[in-house]
Amino acid sequence: MITPAKDIYASRTDRGAAIIARQDPVVYGGGTYADALDKDQLAAYEADGFLLLENVFSEEEVKALTAEVERMTRDPAIIRREEAITEPNSDAVRSIFMVHVLSPVMQRLARDPRLIHVARQILGSEVYMHQSRANLKPGFKGKEFYWHSDFETWHVEDGMPGMRALSCSVLLTDNNVCNGPLMLVPGSHHQFISCVGQTPENHYKQSLKKQEYGVPDPVSLQLLTEQGGIRAMTAKAGSVVFFDCNTMHGSNSNISPWPRANVFMVYNSMENTLQPPKYGLAPRPEHIATRRAFSALTPLDTLKAVS
Repeated sequence: MITPAKDIYASRTDRGAAIIARQDPVVYGGGTYADALDKDQLAAYEADGFLLLENVFSEEEVKALTAEVERMTRDPAIIRREEAITEPNSDAVRSIFMVHVLSPVMQRLARDPRLIHVARQILGSEVYMHQSRANLKPGFKGKEFYWHSDFETWHVEDGMPGMRALSCSVLLTDNNVCNGPLMLVPGSHHQFISCVGQTPENHYKQSLKKQEYGVPDPVSLQLLTEQGGIRAMTAKAGSVVFFDCNTMHGSNSNISPWPRANVFMVYNSMENTLQPPKYGLAPRPEHIATRRAFSALTPLDTLKAVS
């Protein structure tokens, strides 16, 4: 009889919260698979778990992306779909998932060399799109995203084996200290926070509005922030934040008059494709976690990927 391998990143079990040392690399293969970042940038990503690249996309490209997101939020055929997530207490659109499938503009963005080559270099392999979405946080009423590690959810609810995925957030609006920018805890990606609480079935229906399971405990968060602090990603529209799948992050609500919007792309290694979810959970829908038919993304030949 073959004994199942022990899950080194076990979470949401009957035990209490725990801090577990990361067992996976941060930059795979020495960062030689592609040539997008220089040595200093790779070192900063490996140390902090994230990297901000400013002025990646031009003003014209940002306008085109913004117009496409606005079109999608007004399209009745899209906002009626399960991919459109509204705010907890209103019909305002909070997120639209699977934008790289629903929109040709976003499909080109997913294959933009300025994004995909960074992912290939850090992950040391060809990559595919695990998840994509447009995130909206309108002025005065945009709600917060509480602290979490994406990998904890992807590991438990999607069956992602290891920490070989990264996210990138393409800023469509200026992110300032007042409008709920992405906040990250430097160095937190070196530790996995095992969370408490048994995951309910179809948890995603609630968690995409407000997450209650897979949320780190206050003591662990305190320890992480005492070690690394908190850094807000304030930057101009057109900048891009790349961050490791296990980096602790969140954002405040937006009570300022300035909206915040971004396009969020998650690249996963073709060598890290999904297994069955943990604890007998049913797989989440395809628009949240790609597991059926997919192939490696091929970079576009031109840097002018957005039009």
